[in-house]
Amino acid sequence: MTDPSPPTDPLAVARAFDPGRLTQARRVRGISKTELHRLVGVSAAAIGQYERGEKRPRPDTVLALAAALGVPAGFFAYGRPRAKVEIAEASFRRLRSTTVGQQQQATAYVEQAWELSRYLETRIEFPELDLPAWAHADAEQVPDPITAAQQLREHWNLGAAPIPHLVYELEQHGILTVFFSMKNDTDEDGKSKIDAFSTNALPRPMIVLTPDKADDVLRHRFTAAHELGHVVLHHGRLGSDVEMERQADLFASEFLTPRDVIRDELPTRLNIGALEELSAIWGVSVKMLIRRSRALERISESTARRGYITLSSLPRAPLRIADYPGEKPELLRNAIELLSTIDVSISDIAREVQMTPRHIRRLAGIDAEEPKLSLVR
Repeated sequence: MTDPSPPTDPLAVARAFDPGRLTQARRVRGISKTELHRLVGVSAAAIGQYERGEKRPRPDTVLALAAALGVPAGFFAYGRPRAKVEIAEASFRRLRSTTVGQQQQATAYVEQAWELSRYLETRIEFPELDLPAWAHADAEQVPDPITAAQQLREHWNLGAAPIPHLVYELEQHGILTVFFSMKNDTDEDGKSKIDAFSTNALPRPMIVLTPDKADDVLRHRFTAAHELGHVVLHHGRLGSDVEMERQADLFASEFLTPRDVIRDELPTRLNIGALEELSAIWGVSVKMLIRRSRALERISESTARRGYITLSSLPRAPLRIADYPGEKPELLRNAIELLSTIDVSISDIAREVQMTPRHIRRLAGIDAEEPKLSLVR
């Protein structure tokens, strides 16, 4: 059963105006009410009134809002399911380095990714959420991070071997994973302040990864495992704190490199060459292996410090995420490609969810199509 199509005529949209849609669209674009009022030509107070539901915009204002925010006019109408994710319901890494506006932008993006996934799930069968009983919201007791990582590996039949395709495993067990880029809102060094985050506030847990923070597949894999730790350990707990981050790190280390196996493989003396070989096998960074060696008491604290210093002096080209199949989210993209086989195009999907085809591609991680050139007489 599909949802009824929302109105698209500006007059009908003005009559059925959803204030929450305006807030969501503005936050996804990362602009303030003051910036929006300058783009639209109404007062900042009017924008606030629209978002609070105290006043409805005129049809011409609906068109101006749509043009300014890059959405179809019908986006603002009631009639489609809309998720709401509060900042406190997401676990942001490096929370202090992100502004409230950046966090609002990220959570609004998650809301729209869920809406797209919901539409796709009405037509395509997605993997069921597959987590141990203790990892669900109604669980009373949760194991410690190390035990949790061991039990989840057992639950997913991963044994104690390296995990070759981590993001693929997340998606195949029902955890929605998406990329989120904030390239227009960056630090002075050109890198986004949002690192990664996750939320259990939706029917499916969602992990959001940000490739523009560091396009390095080894760092990316650890970050994904860290967010998986939040998903299974911290359901029902709002926000994030130092202890929760520490627990997620412990979980990620154990999940990616089980101690009962990696302990005997780690050298007892600093040997960067040997650690690089292990890095390639286990899909984790040499720096993480040095930290693991210290935690498992294979080396001393002074040897670990010397290892970090040595490592920082060595040139190393990052391994790009795109070059490693199974480490880039594919669930939404594959669903869209499957629908295309029955003549449901991205434009059709965009019309149903009242977003632009370009934004659908962004949410699903589909590379934009290159323009086709031709010679004409």
